[in-house]
Order: sequence, then structure tokens, then C-alpha cells
Amino acid sequence: MSGGDKTFFVSPGGTLRGRLRVPGDKSISHRAVMLGALADGETEVTGFLEGEDSLATLRAFQAMGVRIEGPEGGRLRIHGVGVDGLRPPPGPLDLGNSGTSMRLLAGILAAQPFDTELRGDASLSRRPMARVTEPLARMGACIETSAQGTPPLRIHGGRALRGIEYTLPVASAQVKSALLLAGLYAAGQTCVTEPAPTRDHTERMLEAFGYPVARAGRRICVRGGGRLSATAIEVPADLSSAAFFLVGAAMTPGSELLLEQVGVNPTRTGVLAILREMGADLTLENEGRVGGEPVADIRVRGKKLRGVEIPEAQVPLAIDEFPVLFVAAACAEGVTVLRGAAELRVKESDRIQVMAEGLQALGIEARPTAGGMVIRGGRLQGGTVEAHGDHRIAMAFAMAGLRAAAPIEIRDCANVATSFPGFVTLAREAGLDIRETGREI
Repeated sequence: MSGGDKTFFVSPGGTLRGRLRVPGDKSISHRAVMLGALADGETEVTGFLEGEDSLATLRAFQAMGVRIEGPEGGRLRIHGVGVDGLRPPPGPLDLGNSGTSMRLLAGILAAQPFDTELRGDASLSRRPMARVTEPLARMGACIETSAQGTPPLRIHGGRALRGIEYTLPVASAQVKSALLLAGLYAAGQTCVTEPAPTRDHTERMLEAFGYPVARAGRRICVRGGGRLSATAIEVPADLSSAAFFLVGAAMTPGSELLLEQVGVNPTRTGVLAILREMGADLTLENEGRVGGEPVADIRVRGKKLRGVEIPEAQVPLAIDEFPVLFVAAACAEGVTVLRGAAELRVKESDRIQVMAEGLQALGIEARPTAGGMVIRGGRLQGGTVEAHGDHRIAMAFAMAGLRAAAPIEIRDCANVATSFPGFVTLAREAGLDIRETGREI
């Protein structure tokens, strides 16, 4: 889904207080559907994120003959067809705004006996896919893209895949996952080595479905030819969604929030480490494990933050949270410097340029660089910013209203539904004075 006629209006001031449960983790929701569909038997999923991105994955597998009951209140029942049971879809698979769906499905579909075409919306159609299609081609896949290496992807089936040794040039959980999923079908062993740790939900979930994964440091291997056994998957609350409220509360004195049962996978917790570096008051409580994933309640109390040089080692662990971390930096005392994050330029928008322009429109000194940004904290003013159809940009600037001197208008916000349905309602309940106008198209 995309659309430019939904606008957020945020009145200045307020605090965030209370207990919140944000929606289920998007990354885990995608993978639960994919592996549940390829498993033998029935997989029960609870906590599934009913956002447009994960629903795009669900609909794609339904189009390939997988019977899925739900979602109803975050519950799914997936009747797995086995690794060799997918059927040709009746037409192209439309994945909307979801880069995760497209990249991971490319790995699975490269090995099928039938042809498929993967399409996306205008934003997804600009995103680079060669980083996935090139290593898949080394495995024997045949995938056509546009001349620019962007969607649509035309995947020619009937190819025998072979395992490869591949070192990722750039840390990317999506590319790693696509290759591991293709490796389920490949002759021999497929090994991926990462330059830095990235989220490991695919590896954890393969193991939950009984598929052996060999891990040694940053090298992850699977051997083709195995089977997946259906299981129960409980999806924790999404840390990337919780991050908007974490930052909003952390940077606003007088705030105190408890975010319940959030996934705190160590490959995802860069946002917590960076906020702590900035002086945030964060504590983890009630820690446990859900479906192989660590979870905790996160308590955050507002206080004055300070600018920092963000450690480059944290960048892959916080890649989706930088839009709202830039807002924290704008409200912090001193200068914040981010380097080594060029990946942000090829997300749903160029998140470095778009956030810099938005912060500048609100009176903050923000200088984009090739791989990051330099932000001098100050007093946020009111004004109008463009989200460019990027859900995380829209929600980040919504939180800026807590510290702004005047109202903020955020345009082109319809895609918030891709990752965080109900964001405005939950934000209002927590204390943000936000309203929305327009409709999703």
C-alpha cells in the first residue's frame, strides 16, 4: 500500500506515561509465515503483526496454494505444504512496500520448479535487489531485474541450486536470510559470512522448525535437502516499533513508560545501547524467552540526553531505528555524529537526506554525510515535514512533537500501516497529542 493523502498533526508538548504493548515483531512475523508454509504439518502463530508488509507475505503464500487461517487477533494457523509443495501463483505476486518479503521470497522462489514475478509499490520498485540476485545467481538461480537492478524480479524456475561460500560485502540480514533460505534447496552446504552481526531471526526460527543451522562466529551454514517440522511460534512485541515510544519517553523529562514483552534479540538492541550512551534511563525487567527469542519489559524514564559519536559497531544493530534516534539527537545537548550507515540511503526512502531536510525544517542544524549525519542539538520548532511515504520517518517526526515549540505537520504518512497499525491510537493513549487526516489509498 502507498498513499500520500494521510497527514499527521502533532501539537507541542506533553509526556508519555503508562504501560504499552506495541504490535508483534515484523521480521519474525514474515519468517513465521514463510517457514510455516514450507513446514510439514500445522504451525500455530500468535502475536502476528497484522500490518501491510507481513500481510503481503501471507497473501503471497496463499497465492501459491498454502492454506492459512486468520489472522484473527494476531493468530494464524498455517497448513504447511512442505519444502516442495508450493504451486505456481496465478499471476505476479504484489509485495507492496515490503523489501523483506521480496528479498527473502527471492531465495525461496529461485529454487521452485515454476516461474514467478515479484512486484512492489513505487517505493519498493526503487530499492536495490542486485545484492540478493547476484549471490543467488552464483548458486545457479536465474532472476531478471530492471536495468538498474531494481524490481520487478522475474524468477525463472526449474534451476538446480548449489551451495556456495559467500561473504556479504555489506551487513544485511535480508540478503543473509535469502541465501540461507535458498540453501534449503541447494546441493551441498551454503555458508554466509557477515562483516558485522545482523539480526538472526532466520537462523533461530529455522532451528525452532527443527532445521539444523551451523554457526561459528559470523559464519552461518545450512545444508540442503532437509525438512521443516511444524511448530508453535509466539511473536514478541517489535523493538523497532517500541523504539518510537522509547525515544519519545527517554528525551522528554517527566515521562515514564513500561513497554511490555518486547523482543530484545541481541542482534537488534543497538537502539538501547545508543540511547544509554546518550544518557537515557532504561531498564529491562521481567526477562524471559518466547519461541527461542529473548523478551523483556522495558522501563524508560525521561531526562536530558547528550550528543554522542555513535559507535560504528552498533550501526547494523540499530539500522531501522535511526530516524527516531536522529530526533533524540536533535533534542540532546551537544553534537551527535553517525558514520558507517550508508545503508540508510537505500531504505524505503533516503533516510539520511529525508531526516536531515525534516530536522532543518524544524530549525535544527543537521548535516547529511555520505554515510551518516552530524546533528547539533537545539530547540525544535514547529513546521511542515515530508515523510516521503516512509513509515519510520512519519513516526519519528510524530515523536518530535513532544519537544517542539509549535505544532508539526507530517505529510505522506499512509504507509505507517505497513509496520505499525494503530500507531496514532496508541500514541494518543500514551500522551502524544496527535491526530490524522486524510485516508489511506
